[in-house]
Amino acid sequence: MSNAITNDNNPIINVLVLCTGNSARSVMGEATLNKFGAGKIKAFSAGSKPSGMINTHVKRLLDQKGYDTALYRSKSWDEFAGDDVPKMDIVVTVCDNAVGETCPYWPGSPIRAHCGFADPATQTGSDDEIMAKTETIYEAVEAFSKALVEIPFGTLSQEELQQRITTIADQSQMHDR
Repeated sequence: MSNAITNDNNPIINVLVLCTGNSARSVMGEATLNKFGAGKIKAFSAGSKPSGMINTHVKRLLDQKGYDTALYRSKSWDEFAGDDVPKMDIVVTVCDNAVGETCPYWPGSPIRAHCGFADPATQTGSDDEIMAKTETIYEAVEAFSKALVEIPFGTLSQEELQQRITTIADQSQMHDR
């Protein structure tokens, strides 16, 4: 079966995870997709209005889980809109603020999906309570990433991929608690 996003020359699926500030959820998405999708998926993250820094609770959590947080930074989605950047196969928004925003043109007309997660940056309470809430959000992002990695990309059409990714995103959504 011909598939829409992989070919013999580029078996890696490029995924761009978008959020407004690119400081928490999108960074967790990039980190987990790269960890669980190694050799199959290459993830990137960006924001429409980048905050300029990774959320301190997210950075601490990723450090505790063994991620090399030096690899992550808050950056604009403009960095991925040019001709000399990797072609994005899938673009996922992970926060409600990014859903209605106009995304820049992505060469190749990628599959698009929205999977909203609660925002670690808006959590309140003691430091321990915020870390516990951030861990819960991380677990939801991780589950979404693992489900995405399990998709048999090489066997599905563009329409089937869109449907599968939309279903996973719809089932993975998490709202502020």
